[in-house]
Amino acid sequence: MQAGRSACRRSAAELLANDAPEAVAELERRGVAFDRDAEGNLALALEGGHSRRRIVHAGGAGTGRWITERLAELTAAEERIDLLESSSAVALWSDGDRCHGAVLEDGLLKAGSTILSTGGAAALWRRTTNPRGAVGAGHVMAAHAGAELADLEFCQFHPTALTLPGSEYDGMLVTEAVRGEGATLTDSAGERFIDELAPRDEVTVAILERIDQTGSSHVDLDLRGLDRDRFPNIFEGLSRAGIDAETRPVPVLPAAHYAIGGVATDLEGRSTLPGLFAVGECASTGLHGANRLASNSLTECIVLGGRAADAAVDELPDPVAPAPPSEWRFTPPTEGTRDAVWKLAGPLREPADLEELLNDPYPLAVEIARSALSREESRGCHRRTDRTAPDPGLDRSHLIHAADGELRWEEWE
Repeated sequence: MQAGRSACRRSAAELLANDAPEAVAELERRGVAFDRDAEGNLALALEGGHSRRRIVHAGGAGTGRWITERLAELTAAEERIDLLESSSAVALWSDGDRCHGAVLEDGLLKAGSTILSTGGAAALWRRTTNPRGAVGAGHVMAAHAGAELADLEFCQFHPTALTLPGSEYDGMLVTEAVRGEGATLTDSAGERFIDELAPRDEVTVAILERIDQTGSSHVDLDLRGLDRDRFPNIFEGLSRAGIDAETRPVPVLPAAHYAIGGVATDLEGRSTLPGLFAVGECASTGLHGANRLASNSLTECIVLGGRAADAAVDELPDPVAPAPPSEWRFTPPTEGTRDAVWKLAGPLREPADLEELLNDPYPLAVEIARSALSREESRGCHRRTDRTAPDPGLDRSHLIHAADGELRWEEWE
């Protein structure tokens, strides 16, 4: 609640805190091997915004990959699941009143319930820690189908992404867990300037301010003295990028990392369009408020994904489905859009820049700009240069993008 800057949905935060331990135990029962200490206990890590060690990891910083690979194995072995790995959804089968399934590149998929788990939109920003496909495709398809979106002004910028302009490694995430184990942030004079384990919005702003004060192009993350075996994929990735993190600091800058906004849902994944559910980063439950607490993303996927599955299984297909949409198909953003979103809606935002972004051809870029203009304050990862303080009147308030294009405020408890 504190990290979310008075914008978290309390019911979502309480649900996650209560159900997370059982979610971890369930993953272990399904074969996910979390890291353990010499005594065999879970090796709990400390990350930004947390007051004690409570984060489990698998393979050091490879937790997401380890979980995904194990669940993919189980899915492939389950006879009742059909995998369509060579198919892509290009639209939702919707008449605006209900979702009836998905339109694929090579056909139709009729369903009583359709669950979007398409990931986030942080790759809309040129400088990003995300894979290039994370451009909010699910957001765009859901909105076109008639579902409401929420909180699009909030994109979390991770403070410590590798900066190597022109390199394929530019934007590589250097996990916050290394700061929990003692890595430090220093400026061009070698001075520490921030509590490395403050919430991400604080660390990001501190880095930008220090760069502005010193005129340097980056700050340094010093991993020297850390156990390489604790974070093998981080040290190996940096080595491939040409940086020996055991002997020299790592140049870092903030990069777009996690899109907090998405398809507006309840705590069982239901969107405002009957038959359509959303889970994970493409959903907006209000859990993260204005600044996602470190490591809550995977927890949200498991806890709320399970709840969505339980709710969705009760939905039955409409026996008389309308004709599928015949014309509209999702079109990815251009490189120009990615440049524009980074330049005009980056970590620090000017109203004139946001107005310019309203002219972008990609619909989600426009809605991000509309949201950022409408939230006339600075809160969490949304920072306006003209409104530098939070507005207490907007505590617990979420900006909804209605199906008819209107914007409205709602308070989520």
